[in-house]
Amino acid sequence: MSKNRWAKRKGTQAERELIDFFWEKEGWCAHRIAGSGSSKYPSPDLIVGNNLRKLALEVKTTFEKKKYFTGEEIYALKEFSNIFGAEAWIAIKILNKDWYFVNLEDLNQSGKSFNICLDDLKNKGLLFEELIK
Repeated sequence: MSKNRWAKRKGTQAERELIDFFWEKEGWCAHRIAGSGSSKYPSPDLIVGNNLRKLALEVKTTFEKKKYFTGEEIYALKEFSNIFGAEAWIAIKILNKDWYFVNLEDLNQSGKSFNICLDDLKNKGLLFEELIK
């Protein structure tokens, strides 16, 4: 299996895992937007919400010490969230470990791209239970 197909499959599995987490919490629902990265319109990987909050999530997995994002990914998430009236969050699963959720403001910008290192992710990010409080 090619590296890109493996990464896409891991990403899809991660998105489905998060959907289950949200649906298992009373009052929360979640929906995956298939092909979110290939649409001509800005769209997140997941739309999540309850009667009080709407979240737009860009979902990533990593086993690296730093996770990188293209400017296009971040700007599309920001644009969608502004139009839809949702909070924009990055959901990152450290493989075989926990999920962390970070605001876009917690990302470091380097030229046209963005990144976050594992230490910042653990210090600034919220765990799943903290996010949904």
